Amino acid sequence: MLGGVFAILAAASFGFNNAALRRGVLSGSVFQALAITVPMGVPLFLLAGIATGHIDKLWSFPAEGYFWLAAAGVMHFVWGRYCNYRSTKAIGGNLSGPWKQAQLIIALILAILLLGETLTPLKILGIVLIVSGVVATSRAKHKKKPKAKDADEGESSDKPKKSKLPDFEPNYAEGYTFALLSATGYGISPVLVRMGLENQGPGFSIAGGLISYTAAAIVVGVIILVTKQWGHIRSMQPVAAKWFSLAGALVGLSQGLRYTALAIAPVTVVTPIQSTSAVFRVLFGWLINREHEVFGLWVYLGVLLSMGGVVALTLSTEIILANLDLPQVLVDIAGWQWP
Repeated sequence: MLGGVFAILAAASFGFNNAALRRGVLSGSVFQALAITVPMGVPLFLLAGIATGHIDKLWSFPAEGYFWLAAAGVMHFVWGRYCNYRSTKAIGGNLSGPWKQAQLIIALILAILLLGETLTPLKILGIVLIVSGVVATSRAKHKKKPKAKDADEGESSDKPKKSKLPDFEPNYAEGYTFALLSATGYGISPVLVRMGLENQGPGFSIAGGLISYTAAAIVVGVIILVTKQWGHIRSMQPVAAKWFSLAGALVGLSQGLRYTALAIAPVTVVTPIQSTSAVFRVLFGWLINREHEVFGLWVYLGVLLSMGGVVALTLSTEIILANLDLPQVLVDIAGWQWP
């Protein structure tokens, strides 16, 4: 029960993070977002390690473990997050969300090839549902609202005009491309984390996360120095800095809650619950970014289908067979595995 509570809190905070990030990139750049949100993960995971008493495990990994965890951090928090932010800036969180669920398909393929996992009918169903969610979302289009005429048009006014966010004009090609590219980062990183944490206990997770975040922060720092982006970062508008800081804190909180949930409850319980972040993403998007997101039947259908795909990919066939009295023919089908 407690693990489920932490999982739903993680889903809610991650959905809120998406909305905060979306609001930030309306007035700031993707690189400014990276420069704030990635380094913020280091102190957050350091504090989590100290609070849980697992900080001493930071020095207990084998050499190859540090390499895989560092690679996972760069792949997830630099490459995956950069592409995620680009897609969110281009088309918003609602349209890009189902496309990014392709990360689970990529992770599954790599797990079969590298970790010896198998393909089952449930996982095939999950792939079909996620692809269907992507297709449904692709049918959603942004409807332009007619511009309201100024009642005092043509008359001069001494009142200073209030700064206005730019009108939402989705760039579908850029958005969908970078959503799929972010899925590669998010799909590869869990396999790298699994390789880094192999044969380690659950207490090593937060220490592993700190290693990953530290490697990612170093890479972002090197990019800033090499590309001489410091001036661009310092030119960030205060409103963008506020939303990026909130997004960084929320994603760190979400990861901490997720690790806590996984320490208490099985993956088969936590992951399906956490997939409800797609619902929270739409909810917080409607509350915060109503004028800068796409809503409608196709978006909602795409979210539901992709959520169903996540659940199908994470459910265990053994649990299904143990709790449902199915005909023998369905038992035989459900028990099929490849390779």
